[in-house]
Amino acid sequence: MWKCERVIGADLDVEEVLGVYRASTLAERRPVHDVERFARMLAGANLVVVARDEDGRLIGIARSITDGAYSTYLSDLAVDVAHQGRGVGRDLVRVTREAVPEAKVVLLSAPAAVDYYPHIGFTRHESAWTMDRLS
Repeated sequence: MWKCERVIGADLDVEEVLGVYRASTLAERRPVHDVERFARMLAGANLVVVARDEDGRLIGIARSITDGAYSTYLSDLAVDVAHQGRGVGRDLVRVTREAVPEAKVVLLSAPAAVDYYPHIGFTRHESAWTMDRLS
């Protein structure tokens, strides 16, 4: 079993979180090689929910940015592949939603996860746009 709870991203052990990203395959699309930048990602998220197993080991994380009233951007949902398919991701999303009940939750799906999100209550939105970073 596991427990999900809201935490302060800056208080997390960056190496522990990097381990979950690597174990979830999300590392393929995140700057896990740049620990300083990754630490800024954690510190800059104002809504972070983690899942820990009964031994206290980090097995999942939902990292979001929200205004708390209208919109929440769920930028990362990472669950260790050894724990996927058990409801950990669903619980991370549930606790995220409970933290901001008035806000719409928005995310960009990894290609391999496109079929997962409708399964847990998300609706496809066809008019999302992205712009790559400068540099």
